[in-house]
Amino acid sequence: MELRAELLKSIWYGFTALDLEKSGKVSKSQLKVLSHNLCTVLSIPHDPVALEEHFRDDDDGPVSSQGYMPYLTKYILDKVEEGAFNKENVDELCWTLTAKKNYRPDRSSTTVLPEKDAFRLWCLFNFLSEDKYPLVMVPDEVEYLLKKICMAMSIELNCVELEDFTSQDAVQRNGFSVWGFLEMMNSGKITRGIDKDIISMAIEEIYREIVGDVLKEGYLWKKGQLRRNWKERWFTLRPSSLAYYSGEDRKECHGNITLDGNCCVEVLPDRDGKRCMFCLKTLSKTYEMSASDTKQRQEWTTAIQTAIRLNVEGKTSLHKDLKLKRREQRDQREKRRLDKEEELQRLRALQEEREHKLAELELLREAQKQAQVLLEQDEQRRRQQHEQLQRALQIQLREAEEARASMQVEMALKEEEAERQKKRIHELEEMQKHLKEALQLEIKARLDEEAFRYAQTGLLAEEEEKMKALMALQEEQEEYILKTQREKQELKQEMETKSRALDEAQRQLEEVRANRYRVDQDVVAAQRKLRQASTNVKHWNVQMNRLMRPIGPGEKRPSLGSSFSSFQMPCQRDPGLRLRMRAEGKDEESKENLDNGAGCGDEKRLSQASNGDMDIP
Repeated sequence: MELRAELLKSIWYGFTALDLEKSGKVSKSQLKVLSHNLCTVLSIPHDPVALEEHFRDDDDGPVSSQGYMPYLTKYILDKVEEGAFNKENVDELCWTLTAKKNYRPDRSSTTVLPEKDAFRLWCLFNFLSEDKYPLVMVPDEVEYLLKKICMAMSIELNCVELEDFTSQDAVQRNGFSVWGFLEMMNSGKITRGIDKDIISMAIEEIYREIVGDVLKEGYLWKKGQLRRNWKERWFTLRPSSLAYYSGEDRKECHGNITLDGNCCVEVLPDRDGKRCMFCLKTLSKTYEMSASDTKQRQEWTTAIQTAIRLNVEGKTSLHKDLKLKRREQRDQREKRRLDKEEELQRLRALQEEREHKLAELELLREAQKQAQVLLEQDEQRRRQQHEQLQRALQIQLREAEEARASMQVEMALKEEEAERQKKRIHELEEMQKHLKEALQLEIKARLDEEAFRYAQTGLLAEEEEKMKALMALQEEQEEYILKTQREKQELKQEMETKSRALDEAQRQLEEVRANRYRVDQDVVAAQRKLRQASTNVKHWNVQMNRLMRPIGPGEKRPSLGSSFSSFQMPCQRDPGLRLRMRAEGKDEESKENLDNGAGCGDEKRLSQASNGDMDIP
């Protein structure tokens, strides 16, 4: 495959040289001549029948490179055998065709290279060019080739002049074409002030090294195998063999040593009047040689070891391997460059995103500051409203207390009428039954105390409902009293209206203060409520026992106001609420003294309150 690729590069130049109109197509008659010449230099039998069949007359028009490629592959390249022909002859044929059309140097210039040197540079260009058409050579490979030529001439490359050529836009985009490369060499800027013979020798040396796969050449002393005498020979080292000739012209070959993995090189001590000796060992023979100095011996031993290594690795050319490695390095550099550019673009995008986020953060901070200001204003406004509402409620509470005091005075005048409620003593028995049920509920509440701790919120809601039920029962009782005492209807209605206003004011005040002290009501408050409920139940038992005793004529019934005052709500530590509860107790006591019926109603209400306290955890 490598040989076919190298042949196609040279044949491509021959095909394009025949395309005089630059249309990408060549006449069939010219292709017949080209095919015949290729078969001749490649040592392939020529088959004119197949050629005529492939390019028959009824197929009119010129043929493109794609049309010629099937015939070239089938009838020429597939029959090529490596070693059966001289590739230099193929290169000379294709160079002759393409140079007539494309290579037109200024013959009057003193810096123009000879035809033979131009041909060798053309071959070197084809060897180092990229494997894509049209053939071009990247600037790195051009620099590598020029450095090799300058090293062979023992000079340094003028990088300034090379940069002038490589900085051109066409070269940057597409690379060097062979004709641009030859024009640069003919300009003399790279080899300024150097003799043409030295340039030709350097080009030939590099040509033989790269194209001819010659790893090293030079004179060495060799010890004979039969006579055991020393003779100076010209040695040529290739990856597969070490040949030695009589002289530099390489006309008479005296031997060819085949190199393989079984060969090795050893340095020998000086003897027989020879110095800088080394030997090459094969399976059958050992060849002793002597170099001119230690440096030459080191170069020869290193070169032979390289040839053996290439042979073991199955590689036929050192410079093909080096070219592939340089191409991989270029690909890696290009990949790193692209990765670096991609990384830079990503960093730019991240920077832009960061700046965008910083701007958004700044806007959010401004919005947060504005929201904080609005929140503070709203909080201040809410506090003002709260204070105003609290002041209004306090005023309403004072008014309600004053109204209740006046009502108590009026109720004191009606205490005699309360005696009529004695006939409702039998209702106290029903009340006693409810109290027993309350005691049973207390026992159950003590057993379920831990469960009620977790259900505190629900029980508080249930307590509110029972309080509402108690208020509803009180209203029903008052309605019943109004029905039985029609003559007191106006006074009772007024009392009910004032009581509702007071309850509303009380409820609003409780809500405000409950919001204020809700954080302080914890498990300890709940336990205190339970203990208070137990105390109230015991107290109500005592009161019930007293109430069960019949009241004789002229006896004064125990006041319920003092008992009612012992009934404390969870929020009784509030001084305002305590005052209101005391007022309520006095109000109830006045009602009980005025009317026995009203007193019985109070007993029912107090029983309901007791039941409500029982449910408090």
